[in-house]
Amino acid sequence: MRRRWMAAVAVTVAGMLTLTACGGGGNDGAAQSPQADAAKKVEVFSWWTGPGEADGLKAMKEIFEKQNPGLTFFDAAVAGGSGDKARALLTSKLQADTPPDTFQGHAGAELQGYIKAGDLEPVNFLYDELKLKDVFPQQLVDQISVGGQIYSVPVNIHRSNVMWFNPGVLKDAGVTEVPGTIEEFIAALEKVKQAGKVPLSIGSEWTAVHLLESVLLGSLGTEAYNQLWTANSDWSGPAMTKALNDYKTILSYAGDPQDDWQPAAKQVADGEAAFNIMGDWAYGYFHNPPDGGLGKTSKTDFDWAPSPGTGGTFMWLSDSFTLPKGAPNRDGAVAWLKVAASKEGQDAFNPKKGSIPARKDADTSLYTDYLADALKDWGSNKLAGSIQHGVTVNDAWRTAINEAVGLFQQSKDVAALQTALADAAKNSGQ
Repeated sequence: MRRRWMAAVAVTVAGMLTLTACGGGGNDGAAQSPQADAAKKVEVFSWWTGPGEADGLKAMKEIFEKQNPGLTFFDAAVAGGSGDKARALLTSKLQADTPPDTFQGHAGAELQGYIKAGDLEPVNFLYDELKLKDVFPQQLVDQISVGGQIYSVPVNIHRSNVMWFNPGVLKDAGVTEVPGTIEEFIAALEKVKQAGKVPLSIGSEWTAVHLLESVLLGSLGTEAYNQLWTANSDWSGPAMTKALNDYKTILSYAGDPQDDWQPAAKQVADGEAAFNIMGDWAYGYFHNPPDGGLGKTSKTDFDWAPSPGTGGTFMWLSDSFTLPKGAPNRDGAVAWLKVAASKEGQDAFNPKKGSIPARKDADTSLYTDYLADALKDWGSNKLAGSIQHGVTVNDAWRTAINEAVGLFQQSKDVAALQTALADAAKNSGQ
């Protein structure tokens, strides 16, 4: 049975079904011939269209087509950071029983929503064939499983709580130490403001939720943050009130919202802004050569640290690919999942994407600079799950949080935001 909320979402996006976003990957726009072409085409649905992420997807596509010469990769990616637009369109496709062959999903509560809705086939057979339980961390397998059945193949690990900054802008503003606490961060933002630069760059609405999760973690601490997703949650207490007031103060230093995360990150790399709180996919965008990124130099044009107050904690998320029930080309989807699961596929994808591999046996020599730091921290830090990127909350809950933050950006009413977040938790059905 489908989730009830899917029907409401489907109504708002039904018109989008006429769109084929960002088609590519070997499909040159020519009409598909009937059944022969359909048998060859493998529709891979994601939201990886920007620099870095699209480069990583292309690297896996090349491996896929080399290993499967009888199959054609069809890139059904939908533009829009964090995947909000893609998930809306995907909901309507699943509701209409017209799934893609495989689709991207975040490990955790987001993916478990699709599992509970009956949208996915288990892929235990693939884990047995490829011995994947030996190479994926158990904590990650747990996030993509229900009742002993495993429902997706994770391709990476991302860190959400990264503070990107421009060293030159901080130096010019008289900020001599990288801020490690919320209070130090606010003081640094004020110095940058006085120096005439943008203190904090920000993108579209979802990036404000991304900022919120880092502020909550930094203000509440790891244990209290992790309790928000349990029966012992406290969304109405004074600690949450303080965290949301911290968020209000930090947000007050944000510049004009950019269209998405890339232009907001670019403001930092170009020296227009001092700070940006964004996941480590920004590293691929900063670092990759100009044909797929900005070609910037780390430690000079950009640098990084854990988001203020979150040192020692790795706020994680993981992208994975699924096997939808009723996939038009099931065999092609399984072939794609094998590439996504492989050491070759993950080592081709992740250095370009700005992520570290889900597999434990990756070629660590490929992961340098920021990525070497991420590999080390993933193995040693405390863990906390991302809100915006599907680890801790299902889609209905995440949508309610996004709506509450959107209203807050207009009203600046902390009490109303806190009430809305408490109500979202109570009504989540999770």
